[in-house]
Amino acid sequence: MTSDSGTPLSSVPALPGDANDEFNTQSLEREKEPETSTRKCRRTTVIAETTSALKTTSTMTTTTITKKPRRTKAQKSSDTSAMVPLAQRVATKTHFIGAHVSAAKGVQNSILNSVHIGANAFALFLKSQRKWASPPLDPKNVKLFKQMCHEHDYNPGKHMVPHGSYLVNLATPDPEKAKQAYACFLDDLKRCEELGIGLYNFHPGSTLGTPRDAAIARLAAHLNTAHAATTTVTLLLETMASPTSNHLGTSFSDLSSIISLIEDKSRIGVCLDTCHIFSAGYDIRTSVSYNEVMAEFDRVIGLKYLKALHINDSKAPFASGRDLHQNIGQGWIGLEAFRCIVNDERLHGVPMVLETPLESEGDTKTWAEEIKLLESMVGKGEEDIKEEAERLWALGEKERERVGAQVEKKREKERKAAEKKEGKVTVKRGRKKVEVEVVEESTVKVTATTLAKRGRKKAVKTEDTDSDASAPEPNPRSKRARKQVSMKEESTESESS
Repeated sequence: MTSDSGTPLSSVPALPGDANDEFNTQSLEREKEPETSTRKCRRTTVIAETTSALKTTSTMTTTTITKKPRRTKAQKSSDTSAMVPLAQRVATKTHFIGAHVSAAKGVQNSILNSVHIGANAFALFLKSQRKWASPPLDPKNVKLFKQMCHEHDYNPGKHMVPHGSYLVNLATPDPEKAKQAYACFLDDLKRCEELGIGLYNFHPGSTLGTPRDAAIARLAAHLNTAHAATTTVTLLLETMASPTSNHLGTSFSDLSSIISLIEDKSRIGVCLDTCHIFSAGYDIRTSVSYNEVMAEFDRVIGLKYLKALHINDSKAPFASGRDLHQNIGQGWIGLEAFRCIVNDERLHGVPMVLETPLESEGDTKTWAEEIKLLESMVGKGEEDIKEEAERLWALGEKERERVGAQVEKKREKERKAAEKKEGKVTVKRGRKKVEVEVVEESTVKVTATTLAKRGRKKAVKTEDTDSDASAPEPNPRSKRARKQVSMKEESTESESS
């Protein structure tokens, strides 16, 4: 049958109340039945399997599974950024600039860390700098180190400057301590030769209160012995900061005296630290003073012995004796000195290593920026860097003032101690401060101008008096003075009567 429109009736959908309603509903229910029954079967199966698994688990030994902590997005980002160089390698072949990088988890990692900051030279520790003994180098790491040197175009014989242990003092007069120090020192040199490194920098040590000449002789004797026990490493004496201390190497003459006692002078040299020499009294802040210092170095030691530089500004003022490194241009030295260094043709090929502070631990971005800063000054004059020098100087103003105040306070304390030792002391008497010179144990001589607290009136008093009589006279208007006058009058009246 067909409808009026010619469409077969079987294809016409059933309408509500139609006779086909019951038939259509039943057929739909029959079509859904298999699906529903299948779901029930699946659900029953899953429940059965879960119950079985729980029973099995209850009979097994319970084990604790420790999950690794989830890494944050910041940690994953830092891992990724560590693989990407912060800057391109130094382009010039006349300048070798880098920083003191980490060699944690394998000496070969020092190369990756150097590449990361765009350096073509660097310093590192070959073992813990605060332990006498450390495990030997892993042969696998040594192989990787040499392989990476080749891959990344590093010359370990010329442009790597390992730093010695802070514990070692080869100038000590104690035989047992000297033996321990030499063993630690020689172990470092053996590591250098194992890695093919040609330079080794260390602190000359301390006299420990013994005569300076004797301490220098002890140090030189150990260096000669070390030369005999090795074949290739050149030993670099680092310039030190405090000329008034027992440290050796605080003056160019110290270093010259040590070198004069070395038998194999082809394997001895100097690592000049800019912060240290500035604190020791060598002014390099201007092009004129820089050239004067370099001329003195050449005259006293010889520029042929200058094998490496530590590039650091100073938080402490000139000739302070304080070893406080600061970022380039932000300290008391200023940017001009470093412009002079990178433009000094006599220093071409000499490794220059940054030891400046980082904003936070592990954030080597500062070094990458400073390497680029040093490289950018090559070929420039003083006027070309004036704007950048002023910007960096302003950044370090607060820190310079803070440390400068500390240094001035210490100097004042030392001045007073020196005066006391010479027999002059500043004492407070009443409302006045006077400087007195000790003549005898019970006698003092007033020598300085005293300043009254009230009215700020100056009065000069120079006289020899007993210590008991040297106190200032009481004010005649004071209660004490009036009482004394009254007592004198009473005593006079009693005598006359």
